[in-house]
Amino acid sequence: RSFTSKTYFEVFGDFQVSAGSYRGRWLDEGFQKKGADEDSKPERIWDKAKAEAILAKCLGKPGQIQEEKKPTTQAPPLLYDLTTLQREANQRFGFPARMTLQIAQALYEKHKALTYPRTDSRFLPEDHLATAKSVLDSIPDPALAAHAQMALQKGWVRPNKRIFNNAKVSDHFAIVPTGTIPKTLDDKEQRIFDLVSKRFVAVFFPSAQFEITTRITRVEGEAFKTDGKIIVDPGWLAVYGKQAEADEESEKSIVAIRAGESADTRHIEIKECQTKPPARFNEGTLLSA
Repeated sequence: RSFTSKTYFEVFGDFQVSAGSYRGRWLDEGFQKKGADEDSKPERIWDKAKAEAILAKCLGKPGQIQEEKKPTTQAPPLLYDLTTLQREANQRFGFPARMTLQIAQALYEKHKALTYPRTDSRFLPEDHLATAKSVLDSIPDPALAAHAQMALQKGWVRPNKRIFNNAKVSDHFAIVPTGTIPKTLDDKEQRIFDLVSKRFVAVFFPSAQFEITTRITRVEGEAFKTDGKIIVDPGWLAVYGKQAEADEESEKSIVAIRAGESADTRHIEIKECQTKPPARFNEGTLLSA
């Protein structure tokens, strides 16, 4: 209630190189965060005259390009405990936390399709390996079953402390499918069952591999930053339908540059923005907190 929004400006440059064009956002390379000011960020300009001065200074001038590429990986997420399942069901489907628990309870008691839902563990016991293999072998959904078979054939289902860890299991273990194929699920039950089944398969897959490109284009001493990210090997993301991206087709990749090439500054745009108050809690963010 007490929040008052402030106006700030961001400056974007459109640059042309022989392979095409790309966009960069101005940032203050000497930026240092001062105390508890949540609103200050390296790309924000508080004075419109300063933004206009950058525009006038850089428009039509050549830019020197510096680029850094580095590989990065993203490990698969852990299995579900109740809170994580409630949070994701709220984010994806808008289900209230209580409803998710009721659905998971029905999938456990009535359909015998999921393990006990009221758990705060995200791991399985170390003697659960053979059971996990037989559950993967019995997945009903054909598309997901193909991924499950791949994990089994490639030998990815093996002792791994991120999945099988007695020290992280208390009275109950993570929420996973039981291997019993449910017959008559309603739409909401099917969604929760699919969510848990996909996570169960994905956890055995290798990490996703990305290539991240950070490009700085400096025009008259002003820096404009462009980020690109390409999936090199989707790993566990394949279970969720993600593919490796060819450089040309990926909207996250940026046009290639030749060694020593400079960029033409074709267009500069100043965007006027307002600071926003912190978002109100919803069930998902409240569960996270």
